[in-house]
Amino acid sequence: MSVCLDISWKSLNKHNEELCGDKVEVLHTENADIVILADGMGSGVKANILATLTSKILGTMFLNGASIESCVETIARTLPICQVRQVAYATFSILQIFHDGNAYLVEFDNPSCVFVRDKKIVDYPYEERFIEDKKIREYRFQVKINDCFVLMSDGVIYAGVGELLNFGWTWKDMAQYTLKCTKETLSASRLAAMLSQACYDLYGEKPGDDTTVAVVRVIERQVVNIFTGPPTNKEDDEQLICDFMKSEGKKVVCGGTSANIAARVLKKEIVTSVDYADPSVPPTASIEGLDLVTEGVLTIGKALSILKKYEQDEFDEEFFNELDAKNGASMLAKLIIEECTDLHLFVGKALNPAHQNSNLPFDLSVRMNLVEQLKDCVQKLGKNVKVRYY
Repeated sequence: MSVCLDISWKSLNKHNEELCGDKVEVLHTENADIVILADGMGSGVKANILATLTSKILGTMFLNGASIESCVETIARTLPICQVRQVAYATFSILQIFHDGNAYLVEFDNPSCVFVRDKKIVDYPYEERFIEDKKIREYRFQVKINDCFVLMSDGVIYAGVGELLNFGWTWKDMAQYTLKCTKETLSASRLAAMLSQACYDLYGEKPGDDTTVAVVRVIERQVVNIFTGPPTNKEDDEQLICDFMKSEGKKVVCGGTSANIAARVLKKEIVTSVDYADPSVPPTASIEGLDLVTEGVLTIGKALSILKKYEQDEFDEEFFNELDAKNGASMLAKLIIEECTDLHLFVGKALNPAHQNSNLPFDLSVRMNLVEQLKDCVQKLGKNVKVRYY
């Protein structure tokens, strides 16, 4: 099997700190995906530098095939020693999942990873080793579709100390809450947001430590196809629709002219939706055989602004309310965020006759610009993007 991953993380800064002392790095190689969570000693600027250095060094070494021993030795030797505590640096967790389903996890002084499989918390056996006097836990296992892993910094386990609970919530409480949340959602981003929110509430909205959760879910490959813009030559209409319909996965058409082409070639009717709640987003339509039909430039632009918010870590309860809204832009963004590992764009390069009278090739330049931005943004989310022009 070839596994795909849905990866998301959320950090809370220690109260009154500008910078977070935790750092998450995600790396994609030809045969594996690697998630590194480093937690710098202390808080603020110093912790941020230590965590950033740690995650970057580990990432670079791992990418170059270094062993965990040499990684830990390098970290121990590279990072400065804290004058107060007489210990160096940062703690870390590294999860490496290979495309063939083999996985490797190594933890140094971070709370243990929470493993959820088949709606249960599972304990994987691990080996303990000492490298440079540091106790390391190593796990090796096979992943299955729908497995879920939660890596965390110790701020998660300290949540609630002295505030709502006298002794924080234990790792077990955290694991049980994770299990409860995985029954409510399957998306990594929603789970990360829910766990982060729980920590924030337990801290009485004033986190006493940098607090980070990184969620990794094992999912099946999910393709979303988007057709937008008429082809340069009208005689290519049928070829484009044929290619588009042949591609596996969800089918989305963005744009009135594009929808008319699809309906004509497929010999189906366009039914415009009458109930739309958000006046700033044009109404959607439906064509038999397609999953979503929306207006073009405005809808893609609005969906892009939602995706950019997500890319910049600005996802909370309010964000998910927007994502769940019943308008074309939110529906498009939700498909890309939550139901897509591969995005295939079928883009026509003809000028739209509706904009021909203005002096600018408005629609073409705007649409091409949006397609480029969409491609870049979705790639930054760790998804594969292919674009075909007609």
